[in-house]
Amino acid sequence: QVQLVESGGGLVQAGGSLRLSCAASGRTFSSYAMGWFRQAPGKEREFVAAISWSGGNTYYTDSVKGRFTISRDNAKNTVYLQMNSLKPEETAIYYCAARLADSGSYYYTPEEYDYWGQGTQVTVSS
Repeated sequence: QVQLVESGGGLVQAGGSLRLSCAASGRTFSSYAMGWFRQAPGKEREFVAAISWSGGNTYYTDSVKGRFTISRDNAKNTVYLQMNSLKPEETAIYYCAARLADSGSYYYTPEEYDYWGQGTQVTVSS
């Protein structure tokens, strides 16, 4: 079992930056692949970024490549999402997710994840 708690959301102007954190409980965090998703009002949950449990492999949706960076610190049981050059259309609730995986795997559909946090609101003003 893994419990996930996101933090770091807030209100930022277009072009600004935020760093989201996702703290995980449990002693086997390093065995979990992690992902970030977002959901805007009236829209489906969409993939943002993913990272393997080793941290060696990452994957991003095309729209955030070059602006967002996913990383993890297994010693702190935490995964991060650094978001730069934010756009108003990226206003959404951001969720982190986890699933057991081998060292190099990552996943990018919601159905592939077993554990979810409660989400943190990100609002980007124009």
